[in-house]
Amino acid sequence: MSDVETRRRTAEQIRTLLETEGESVQKNTSHFNRQQYEVTENFDQYEEARTRARAIKEDAIEHLPELIEQVEDAVTANGGSVYIAEDAADAREHVADLVGDATVVKSKSMTTEEIELNERLSQNGADVWETDLGEFVLQVADETPSHIVGPSLHKSRDEIAQLFNTRFDPEEPLQTAEELTDFAREYLGERICEADIGITGANFIAADSGTLALVTNEGNARKSAVTPDTHVAVAGVEKLVPSVGDLEPFFELISKAATGQDIPQYLTLLTPPVGTPTLDFETNDTLESSNDRAFHLVLIDNGRLSMRDDPELKETLYCIRCGACSNSCANFQHVGGHAFGGETYSGGIATGWEAGVEGLDTAAEFNDLCTGCSRCVNNCPVKIDIPWINTAVRDRINQAGDDQFDWLVEGLTPDEEGSIDARKRLFGNFEMLAKIGSATAPVSNWLMNARPTKALLERTLGVDRRRSLPSFERETLRDWFDARGGSDIADPRREAVLYPDVYTNYVHTDRGKAAVRTLESLGVAVYIPAVSESGRAPLSQGLISTARARATSVADTLDSHLDQGRDVVVIEPSDFAMFQRDYERLLPAKAHERLREQSYEILEYVYGLLANGADKDVLSRGEHIAYHSHCQQRTLGLEMYTEAVFEDLGYEVVTSDVECCGMAGSFGYKQEYYDLSVDIGDDLRSEFTDVDGPIVASGTSCLEQLESLMSPRVQHPIEIIAPDNY
Repeated sequence: MSDVETRRRTAEQIRTLLETEGESVQKNTSHFNRQQYEVTENFDQYEEARTRARAIKEDAIEHLPELIEQVEDAVTANGGSVYIAEDAADAREHVADLVGDATVVKSKSMTTEEIELNERLSQNGADVWETDLGEFVLQVADETPSHIVGPSLHKSRDEIAQLFNTRFDPEEPLQTAEELTDFAREYLGERICEADIGITGANFIAADSGTLALVTNEGNARKSAVTPDTHVAVAGVEKLVPSVGDLEPFFELISKAATGQDIPQYLTLLTPPVGTPTLDFETNDTLESSNDRAFHLVLIDNGRLSMRDDPELKETLYCIRCGACSNSCANFQHVGGHAFGGETYSGGIATGWEAGVEGLDTAAEFNDLCTGCSRCVNNCPVKIDIPWINTAVRDRINQAGDDQFDWLVEGLTPDEEGSIDARKRLFGNFEMLAKIGSATAPVSNWLMNARPTKALLERTLGVDRRRSLPSFERETLRDWFDARGGSDIADPRREAVLYPDVYTNYVHTDRGKAAVRTLESLGVAVYIPAVSESGRAPLSQGLISTARARATSVADTLDSHLDQGRDVVVIEPSDFAMFQRDYERLLPAKAHERLREQSYEILEYVYGLLANGADKDVLSRGEHIAYHSHCQQRTLGLEMYTEAVFEDLGYEVVTSDVECCGMAGSFGYKQEYYDLSVDIGDDLRSEFTDVDGPIVASGTSCLEQLESLMSPRVQHPIEIIAPDNY
């Protein structure tokens, strides 16, 4: 399939999902997310628990081979059996041999979804029933899950009612949520009583005792495990932890992260075979003894041990399948896992799982839906750097491609020149385009926004013609600064390097000029050196080698300024996030640490100056303002500084609470994602429709999205507070 056909197919799929599933997905994931924010804010030990959970998972994965041996010994000593399945087919066949044509009840298990167990068991004549309500809905509908935790959250109550009424034809039509739940409970309760075998997953397994931990909202897992005479537990090897004592932080975190509940509804610890007698539900008799019970633990590798040895995918194995990354992701909130997902797994963490267990081809189908906003990082209960996993996989996908647009190669590192598709080259090397556009402006601006050009860009590169392209300034910020002779501040209180990111230097020069005027008015001598683009653009396209080269160049250029004790002040939040977080992956530890400690976001820096005695009376004042903070600015906890400065200057601030503007750098320009981008942006537009006063946004992408949706000029906060007469 050609790139053009692939883009059209993806665009159509997203439009369909926005129309059919988007409303239900957004309602449910947004609710989970709001609840998660609230419950974690009230949990004083949240960060401590996250740190402990992370350390336990790191240690467990590091010692995974030993834990596998340990759990084999423990379960066997208890009278159960353990089977280590090499891959999905191996696991399917082993469980199929255990089950035969029996009646089976199952609790929710993503791992059995991964190995496509139900289909295989049905081939043997087994009667298989899902007992989780969401999974039961999907079994009846013959659909796949849309979410790791809430498999059927893409369906509305009315849709489920229609499904049940059509399939089961009850005496009285089912309508309310209570009626649907009661029907499912009774219907599945009968299946559980009739079952010969119960199959569960396991949220965690204590290696020293073989104890299984099952966390559910419905209690169906414990019924499936202990009611039938035989219990088969199927789990990935990564579910092992050393002991029951290691489970505490996970029990504190998992329900908070997944659905915003303080504690799990049902928390079951089983050390099978369980010490209870078997039951005969036809006679209500208790049978002879617990010795009649059988237990089989099936541990699955299916790529996990290879992931353990892969430095980029290893962190995926720390995942506890809570779905917090999905709930906090604006793209997922609007289209769900049927777009943002692979064969089994969905959401931000899905790229790592699908790349590890299915391969790059599967991961490539949805990888671009992660925009690297980093909202998921703070929400992950085990601190997985999900955006980096997505970037690393994107880099590998890139290496498998090929393209002939050699004119876009300049600026990429040699190992990336021959393998990157043209659109990624374009967006990944935006600095080169900006230099050309600025040098030839205003002709370049007219040409790039002419209808024939936009039609050509859409056809060849998939840049949606409905987007307005950036307008470049002929005089760059650095040209302007040099022409005025730099800063001339007598006895400055501080010296600072204003980092000239690509957009500030070539497109939105007014915000750069406003930053210079503001800093100088507060007694800061400003320097604007000739420095490379931060690496954000290539990193967003998965061009890690190029991003590393850019990062190295930036660090080398700024090094002499840091030596002289100068602060580094950054206007664009995505570039500041590079300095603070991403450079940890791209630079030597000492270089990253030095730059991180001496760099500041522009309004954070202004706040610090005012807090330390700078005269706020030189800054502009106002009454009302609507403010949208950039995703990465929120992730770094910086939006409060902008709000505090505005409030100190007398503004009444209305701050948006949507997850993202939807633009996300190059994402909103891409033809296949345009409708999704606008759909997300509409949430932000709705918040600001009736707000008096100017609209401000901290990030370039946010600014572009708001201007396209609301028409009025949107400014950076520094433009609003900059002195009028300076």
